[in-house]
Amino acid sequence: MPNLREEKKFELRTRAFVSRLVYDKAGKRVTGVIYTDLRNGEEYEQPAGIVVLSSYVFGNTQQLLLAGIGEPYDPATGRGVVGKNYAYQFEAGAEAFFEDKELNPFMGNAGMSMIIDDFNGENFDHSGLGFLGGGYFSCGQAGAPPIAGRAVPHGTPPWGSEWKRATVKWYHHFTRFNTQGSVYANRYNFLDLDPTYKDALGRPLARLTYNGTDNDHAMSRYLLTKLEGIIKAMNPTHYEMHPRPKNFTIVPYQSTHNTGGTMMGSDPKSSVVNRYLQSWDAHNLFIQGASVFPQQHGYNPTGTVGALAYWSANAIVSQYLKRPGPLVQA
Repeated sequence: MPNLREEKKFELRTRAFVSRLVYDKAGKRVTGVIYTDLRNGEEYEQPAGIVVLSSYVFGNTQQLLLAGIGEPYDPATGRGVVGKNYAYQFEAGAEAFFEDKELNPFMGNAGMSMIIDDFNGENFDHSGLGFLGGGYFSCGQAGAPPIAGRAVPHGTPPWGSEWKRATVKWYHHFTRFNTQGSVYANRYNFLDLDPTYKDALGRPLARLTYNGTDNDHAMSRYLLTKLEGIIKAMNPTHYEMHPRPKNFTIVPYQSTHNTGGTMMGSDPKSSVVNRYLQSWDAHNLFIQGASVFPQQHGYNPTGTVGALAYWSANAIVSQYLKRPGPLVQA
């Protein structure tokens, strides 16, 4: 942002909410955006020669569906691409309690976690395991918050004097572990527009449908088995493993590490954007973010998102501006 502010043509409009892309289907381009000034509720149209859509996985997909850019995915028929290949990130963890160790959970932060990467992706032999993919193990205090940062052994009442005694006893003597695993796309996991619920502007909300697959659960339980061996070797007073139940829901936590919905590829029949993150259906529309991932790996998406953003920006500057049009021929 500091670099952009130095540009004479740069203008930052605060309290502005882009509600719709203006799509010229015949011309295969986006001519501008409609945005709402949140201070007075007024709508404005901003013409544009190039539009970069970077409103996260859900917003990117929702904007395309609302504007009618690309064919919406239909899980019943398998047709369409917008909303297809939605993937989550499969996590399962554990806690270990140590009466003889002082761990000071309040002093940590997320960047101090220790990571074991031996069982991520193809870093290990999958022969006979019956699943694809993998993930990493992490252990760290992450600056334990006042409430969520207080672990107590299973069976402790959730409130009252017994809970107080347990939380005083264990607050300085526990640590958490997590396994963060990959998720491969599944035909029945997707994004679409909600038929019932709408936002404050009257637009259908983005709806996500996700259920853990047999592969997801098999992969996760394998990681937990390996993690349990590590925890046992640490000789804790007590430990607890937390595998994901087969009927678990992602509703309580779904704000990060989502991918898919506007995936990249080499064929417009099976993808939304090309290798430069340029829409197949609107040559001046570029889509940034993890929504362009066709799958979900066992790592955080952030690094790859950043690399793709630089890659796409370079293509816009060095190729598109010189000769506007499709950068990849379908």
